[in-house]
Amino acid sequence: MYKQKVLPRWRGFNLLGMFVMSSPGYFEEEDFQLISDLGFDFVRLPLNYTFWIDYDDPFEINESKLEVIDQAIRWGEKYDIHVNISFHRAPGYSVARDRVEPFDLWRDKEALEAFKLHWTTFARRYKGIPSSKLSFNLVNEPAGVGPGEHAVVMRSTVAAIREIDPERLIILDGLQYGNVPMPDLGDLAKDNVAQSCRAYIPVGITHYRAPWVDRKRNFPEPSWPGGYAPDGLWDRERLERHYGAWAAIAENFNMGVHCGEGGCYNMTPYHVMLRWLEDVLDILKGYNIGYALWNFRGPFGILDSGRVDAEYVDYRGHKLDKKMFDLLKKY
Repeated sequence: MYKQKVLPRWRGFNLLGMFVMSSPGYFEEEDFQLISDLGFDFVRLPLNYTFWIDYDDPFEINESKLEVIDQAIRWGEKYDIHVNISFHRAPGYSVARDRVEPFDLWRDKEALEAFKLHWTTFARRYKGIPSSKLSFNLVNEPAGVGPGEHAVVMRSTVAAIREIDPERLIILDGLQYGNVPMPDLGDLAKDNVAQSCRAYIPVGITHYRAPWVDRKRNFPEPSWPGGYAPDGLWDRERLERHYGAWAAIAENFNMGVHCGEGGCYNMTPYHVMLRWLEDVLDILKGYNIGYALWNFRGPFGILDSGRVDAEYVDYRGHKLDKKMFDLLKKY
């Protein structure tokens, strides 16, 4: 069996303080402390670049506004948690629909220049922090772009960061919303570049009744195995083949692979979610691939998830989903 051998098998959560324009714009130390105390070692920060620009101008970076990210990185160090910085909204691209971008990252030179400006600003600001503590995830879930156009942007940006910080760990999301590995970028492994997959398959389980995906409530009642997706039904065997392609990238190119997002929205029946999640976690562990759930607190998470059919215990004033927590710790 192929195995990922480059990255630690980090396990943790995404923290959503700055991911869309309606986010609060900051992070909370309590989250880092609780994540550490519960035995996890990774947080991903999906960021929206509009939080640190002035005049709504992608080229007007106000570095004083980055101090909230500085603080999150310090909390990561304090609590021995790896911090992964990700552009959820980059200049010219986001999967979120809360803003219309003034240009297209994949096709407009101006957008690429802005993208590189932001990442080189981060590279200078955080140079010297070891990659064991901090990594860069260049853009969340690229979609609507072919491998060639995508590779131009990624290679150019990696090269720009490398001129400033030759050592920084850089992670690239797979194509088609993080679901398709990129062998055409496998050669970048020698430059400390890794790839990131997702755990949102099949969508009929992971996003059942999620209003931004199943807004017309067309997904059938979830079951596992036999989870619905537009390309057919899924079971464990099909999931093993899917993640096997990511493990092959790791093996063939000696490249790191991590699962940067995953989980199941809180409307999926609890018993279905638990069966699906255990299969996903078992497969990822078999390939030595770490993971980060989309929420720590919230509808995909283990704290205060709002599930009506979960079994909660009190944990420092929060509702902890004990069965989900025990499953995550098992794997």
